[in-house]
Amino acid sequence: MPQVKPRGTGRVEALGERELVQLAQAGDGPAFRAIIQRNNRRLFRVARSIVKNDSEAEDVVQEVYARAFEHLSEFRGDSTLATWLTRIAINEAQGRLRRQRPAVDLAMIDSEQEGMSEVISFPLASPDADPERVAAQREVRRLMEQAIDGLPDAFRVVFVMRVVEEMSVEETASFLGLREETVKTRLHRARNLLRRALDEQLAPALKDSFPFDGARCARIADVVLKRLGLTER
Repeated sequence: MPQVKPRGTGRVEALGERELVQLAQAGDGPAFRAIIQRNNRRLFRVARSIVKNDSEAEDVVQEVYARAFEHLSEFRGDSTLATWLTRIAINEAQGRLRRQRPAVDLAMIDSEQEGMSEVISFPLASPDADPERVAAQREVRRLMEQAIDGLPDAFRVVFVMRVVEEMSVEETASFLGLREETVKTRLHRARNLLRRALDEQLAPALKDSFPFDGARCARIADVVLKRLGLTER
């Protein structure tokens, strides 16, 4: 790996990928940091979808950067840097998974019954949202992440790449070595499984939706009684 030379950050964050790679190949510290910051989320999500563990996924990402930067001089720009790093992340994560447990029979998974349901996406909370809404949305996100973790391996990685990271069908198929039709089928089935899982978890809570009791209920009663000119004895 080239020796990293101190350099002022300046406007390195605004540089294009080609310029960043050239600076990094010359040992520029801020360029390395900018590359890491631009790719961290994608690499973590992809690795996490394979190993299903936050700590292990972080280890994968660190290993990706270590390997990539060690061989950065070999990067010729035939693909984007993000694509190159993603391929390394997938290989590293899958390699760790193979060492941990036997391989999954993907053909058997693909033969499962296909469903037709879609998953409803939930918007993230805005900074000025009220605390109750923020808490509710965090709980929905937790349930969604839990449901994604429960997907079969082959479906989970496709779902994360296509829906969470918004990669194209072509890109996802290329990364995973699959036919495009297989990617579409696995995504469709992943959505169906997620819908079922979320239905099971959320259905019991529906009876408590839109609460209107306690202080809110009492306040309305007070207003109505006042408008009617009534008093309570």
